[in-house]
Amino acid sequence: MAVKIDKDTCIGCGACVDVCPVNALEMADDKAVCDESACIDCGACIATCPVQAISE
Repeated sequence: MAVKIDKDTCIGCGACVDVCPVNALEMADDKAVCDESACIDCGACIATCPVQAISE
């Protein structure tokens, strides 16, 4: 299962991209995007997001 990113809430800071241990996140059009096939659902990005734009 992969995390879900609320595009309306995401501020494009990239903090989640920096902490993802499997590089499942990237920035596209100034918003975070998750590669669902790579995500291991560890929650590191959820804990790091300053605006709570990421959820399980």
